[in-house]
Amino acid sequence: MTSPGPDGLVVSQATLDDWKVVGGWAADEGWNPGLSDSASFFAQDPGGFFIGRVDGEPVSAVSVVNYSADYAFLGFYLVRPDLRGNGYGLATWETALAHAGGRTVGLDGVVAQQDNYRKSGFELAYRTARFTGVAPVGEEPSGVRAAGPTDRAAITAYDSACCPADRPVFLESWLTAPGHRTFVRHDGAGRLSGYAVIRPARDSLRIGPLFADTADDARALFAALATAADGSALAVDVPRTNTAAVALVEKLGLTPSFETARMYTGPVRAFARERVHGVTSLELG
Repeated sequence: MTSPGPDGLVVSQATLDDWKVVGGWAADEGWNPGLSDSASFFAQDPGGFFIGRVDGEPVSAVSVVNYSADYAFLGFYLVRPDLRGNGYGLATWETALAHAGGRTVGLDGVVAQQDNYRKSGFELAYRTARFTGVAPVGEEPSGVRAAGPTDRAAITAYDSACCPADRPVFLESWLTAPGHRTFVRHDGAGRLSGYAVIRPARDSLRIGPLFADTADDARALFAALATAADGSALAVDVPRTNTAAVALVEKLGLTPSFETARMYTGPVRAFARERVHGVTSLELG
């Protein structure tokens, strides 16, 4: 797919190699992308990544990843800083958004772009804050252990209850990506009551997702993540609507660094929002 744009811009589907350049742009914006994120993003929908070029040089990017027949997620809306204001971003956006077809599209929008997103039909659902810092290492949490291959089916089912769409293909890659570590917690009956992933990123370790039944489950999982971090800085994106999750990270000494808004173009299926103590990724939902 290619699409002509202003001043010689040509928008086409991006390759995984193209996205290494885009990942560098995201790092420059302070987004702190995970070191192994891109491969998992492409595993979900390899046709959902778009790059704009002028004279063969990358200048703009957007991803619109289709999760299901009803839901897609938009991310990586970026234009090279020295080329902003030329219409490259909007032209790339319009080409990429067509990939979603009639699906409801979600995004996590930075403050500076939220008015523009509203003009494109996105409505605010809730706000998310990135909390960063070094979490104290405490006692070994009860009921938490490192996940193994036999946990995959239970994690996938649990994840589906916490998201607007099923995403088994993405999870297959995300849970096994280099450097990604997954922890699970079970209740007294042996039922999965939460799971969390920690991964290396450009500027710190990133947590996501952190899904848990209760604040106690989330606290136990976070304790395991802090032990795994072993004194390294952490970053986690917490929905402001989950007051228990906000209270947890604040009590651990993490502080907010920036805010985004989760926005949708239409209705999404019901999911357990109260279980979302940490978003998987601002770039992919």
